[in-house]
Amino acid sequence: MNPNTITRPCKGKAWTWFAIGLTGFALAACQPKGEEKPEGAVSTEAVAGDGSVSGAKPSMTVTVEKPNTGSVGLSLDANGNVSAWQEASVGAEVSGLRLATVKANVGDQVRKGQVLATFVTATAEAESLQGKAAVMQAEANYENAKADADRARSIQDTGALSKSQIAQYLTAEKVGKAQWEAAKAGYSASQVRLGNTSVKAPDDGVISARSATVGGVVGAGQELFRMVRQGRMEWRGEVTPSEVGRVKVGQSVNVTLATGTELIGQVRAISPTADLQTRNIIVYVDLPRHSELTAGTFAKGRFELGESQALTVPATALVVRDGHNYVFVIDADSKASQRKVQTGRRVGDRVELLDGLTAEEGVAVKGAGFLNEGDLVKVVE
Repeated sequence: MNPNTITRPCKGKAWTWFAIGLTGFALAACQPKGEEKPEGAVSTEAVAGDGSVSGAKPSMTVTVEKPNTGSVGLSLDANGNVSAWQEASVGAEVSGLRLATVKANVGDQVRKGQVLATFVTATAEAESLQGKAAVMQAEANYENAKADADRARSIQDTGALSKSQIAQYLTAEKVGKAQWEAAKAGYSASQVRLGNTSVKAPDDGVISARSATVGGVVGAGQELFRMVRQGRMEWRGEVTPSEVGRVKVGQSVNVTLATGTELIGQVRAISPTADLQTRNIIVYVDLPRHSELTAGTFAKGRFELGESQALTVPATALVVRDGHNYVFVIDADSKASQRKVQTGRRVGDRVELLDGLTAEEGVAVKGAGFLNEGDLVKVVE
């Protein structure tokens, strides 16, 4: 090509490049605002000094409450069993007799002296009659011996009888009297045996067990009934040696039965020794009469020990994670910070905080269970 030749641009190609550029500008102008910006584009949102975006939206809405400081009742919780205050074993005082009737069953209210069961009395009555006859015979022998002795004493100074004969009459009198007394004692024993054919309640109470059966032949001392004396029940709570010093005789105890019924009892006694198996000390608490009290059932007790100042938060503010208790502290920028706390007593719907929070800090209440560290929240009343 000749170097002096002038090259002119092609008009067709220039118009083509102009059209392509105009189309790209139009597409950029029509791009929606919500679409993701190309990599490397500059954001229009301001970035705060701590790296957070000042235009970030709250993750959720919560309510915030500061802890309350006030008097909270001191109490001691313990577990135990409901037991009979005292149990009486009602047994047979005779042996070899057959039970004729059984007049009491488990759960019956009985009075002192009330007949609970009876034995067949034929044998005992025959023994009583035999004893009575023996008394009459011994009395007759004694009277005869006494008459002989009286005659011997009246003539002992006349010499009509020797001293040995007189001594025999006097001795026979003493033997006759002894036999008479023995016969009377035997007759009294037969009367007692006859009276024992009726089994009577030794005190007022409630029948708690019965082993007596009609037709059974029992031995002396065999238990026929077991009864709760006077129907009194007690709660036997177990407390540790470190806690027993806070319990005093006469103190009130709130006892919750297995049925959910609550009764107010009173500490009657504290065991002087600890159980060798559990190392706990038994506290005996008298309970008022109630139809739902059943010996051998489980019950929980709470000893009221007075009041003390405490820092409390609503129970809904507590979040349990990995076996630990946390609260979420909301700062002035509405940012949530997870805080581990140590809890104490529970009073209604509030929980005592022993450590981890001050009275000036606000914690999330409603919605606290859904928060995470660093979440931005919206605080509402």
